[in-house]
Amino acid sequence: MGRIIIHVDMDHFFTAIEERERPEIKGKPVVVGADPKKGRGVVSTCNYEARKFGIKSGMPILRAYKLCPDAVFLPVNYELYKKVSGEIMEILQKYADKLERWGLDEAFLDVSSRVGNYKGAESLAKEVKKEIFEKEKLTCSIGIGPNKLVAKIASSLKKPDGLTVVKENEAKAFLAPLSVRRLIGVGRKTEIKLKEMGIKTIGDLASYDPSKLADIFGVMGVKLYLMAQGIDESEVREREDRKSIGRELTFDEDTNDLDFVIRILDILSECVHKDILKKDLSFKTVTLKIRYENFETHVYSKTLPFRTRQLEHLKKTAKELLVNHLRDLKIRLVGVRVSNLVLMRGQRKLELDV
Repeated sequence: MGRIIIHVDMDHFFTAIEERERPEIKGKPVVVGADPKKGRGVVSTCNYEARKFGIKSGMPILRAYKLCPDAVFLPVNYELYKKVSGEIMEILQKYADKLERWGLDEAFLDVSSRVGNYKGAESLAKEVKKEIFEKEKLTCSIGIGPNKLVAKIASSLKKPDGLTVVKENEAKAFLAPLSVRRLIGVGRKTEIKLKEMGIKTIGDLASYDPSKLADIFGVMGVKLYLMAQGIDESEVREREDRKSIGRELTFDEDTNDLDFVIRILDILSECVHKDILKKDLSFKTVTLKIRYENFETHVYSKTLPFRTRQLEHLKKTAKELLVNHLRDLKIRLVGVRVSNLVLMRGQRKLELDV
């Protein structure tokens, strides 16, 4: 028996949480993102009712408002979404041999040693869905397959609250009729190039001469060909051995409001700090990331003379880096990261403990 991989994808995550917190908006079109009254920024996400009007993630917020002026427009509540995401990941961790998070609302689970076959995997997936709904009142869509590629595509086919199982011997036929855009790593430009070559579906790609794909796309061409055959050897990678831990946030609107930026930096620092404590780590280096309105991105770091895991040290250092290096431009993104990590287990904690 080969690997069995599960991909869990939360359904319209941000808006689902908002509907849970505000029952009165359930059933209405809901859009999370920028304020349409300010006329700038984009849609972060929207629920299925809003999608019926043609609204989608990344769309300018003014266009979304024109498509559905009666929709409920809400700001991004990143702190709440991060908290709920952490609770969901804790649930998933119990079911996995290995867990790999993909953002706040997705994760891969390697369950190869926990189930003997795909029927067992399907039963386990139903348990996952049941526990998430009972504890968080949220639904998810799940794909089960022989690798990450197939599992991820499978999870997207029956949204919301779907469950799709694709066995190893079914993978190539399952992928064949789907658009090449479904493949991981195939963006708009690659899709256009493939269509110019007469390749529209994954089946078309699977039948194409792999040497020609390699000539045109290089190493990526070989990878595209293998994916079209349903082959993906990438492992589900846990991130316990990360060399750094960080969080960043892109603002709905560029801003020069320093107090606002510092408040966001504090929230991001608190999220990083929770991860540090959860993993029982200490750090010495703090890194600040700033992206300005002209898309210039700068990274600044400071290594402390002592090892710590205290939130006040993290916040203070991040703010110092921000104030000392701030330019006279509006800010588009801010992020904070800690590195030089050491596992505290078995070591003296004393002054390091919070």
